[in-house]
Amino acid sequence: MYGDEATVRKILTEAGDTWAVVGLSSNRRRAAYGVAQVLQRFGKRVVPVHPKAETVHGEQGYASLADIPFEVDVVDVFVNSELAGAVADEAVAKGAGAVWFQLDVIDEAAYERTRAAGLEMVMDRCPAIETPLLDR
Repeated sequence: MYGDEATVRKILTEAGDTWAVVGLSSNRRRAAYGVAQVLQRFGKRVVPVHPKAETVHGEQGYASLADIPFEVDVVDVFVNSELAGAVADEAVAKGAGAVWFQLDVIDEAAYERTRAAGLEMVMDRCPAIETPLLDR
């Protein structure tokens, strides 16, 4: 697990409220769908990023991070580990403040690159599980 409790809390409370969720589609059976709902309940704006560019949870979707025409604070990554590093690099290029790799999404080289670029990052964790930190 990469990213201690202090980093998790910082991302959840200080990184900003616009979260691009990479891998979010209208498929209700996918984890990204439920996690995005939880993030919205905690006041986050959830921006779907998926090749289909579907509207999900009332938010317009985009095919890539680069297609989003506004700033993104956090990039939450629901793609497999082999693709996650490229998404982290796109998050750096987009100017995001933090990257969050979901449970079982691990790329140590991407973690090092992202941290070296000055972004906060956690890996192999889920913000929906960590939301109790918001109450402390």
